[in-house]
Formats: sequence, structure tokens, C-alpha cells
Amino acid sequence: MNESPYVAHVTVTDGRRVSSLGGARLANRRLVLLWLRRQALAMANAHGIAVPGILPFPTGDVQPVIFHGSDAPEALRAWATEGKHQDAAIRALESGRPALLTVTDPAVGLCVTLAGWPARSARAVGDTF
Repeated sequence: MNESPYVAHVTVTDGRRVSSLGGARLANRRLVLLWLRRQALAMANAHGIAVPGILPFPTGDVQPVIFHGSDAPEALRAWATEGKHQDAAIRALESGRPALLTVTDPAVGLCVTLAGWPARSARAVGDTF
């Protein structure tokens, strides 16, 4: 089986339970970043202010989240569109660390985390042969 070298995932928690909103296995770090940006923009757009050219929740993307304030959608939009955030994320992936973004909707205590990281095989994790 040929595994992809990167994984991207989006989760949501209310402080008691963690739920998966969706994820993807991707061939390289640039595709991880592109996938995470698309998810961030789709979730932000579902809240109201659309970014031209980005449709909310294309096929194969994560489940929607209803935000009760504008802080979380604005943070998602800023992360997805500002170069400094994208540069930091790609540097993290290049160095083998995860790229992470967590936004909070304080009105209901909801936290959404977007993450991408290099996949590791069992052999990469500690096998000596």
C-alpha cells in the first residue's frame, strides 16, 4: 500500500468531546497547505462574508461549523489569506513539525483546529532495520 507522506485534519471540541470534521492524505506539504486554506476559507465563508472564487464546502471537504460570533471566521480568513501565516505553516511542515491553527468561538466555547503534519510509517518511528 502506498501511503501519502502528509495528513491534514480538522477537529472541533466543546471542551468535553472532540469530533472529526474531516481530513485528507496528501502527497506533499504544498497540497496540505492548499487543503487547509480551502477548509479555513470554506468555514469562514459559511459564516457570512464570502471570498470571491471560494465556494463553501466543495465536495470532499470538511463538515460545516456554525459560529456564533465573528472572531473565529475572521481568524480563519486571516490565516488562509495572509502571507505571514502561510509562510510560517510551510516552514513548520518543511521542518517536520505540524502546521496548526486553532480558533475559538467564545460565545459557545467551541474550538476548531486545522492541522497538517508529515505522516510517519512504523519504520520511520523507531524501527532500526
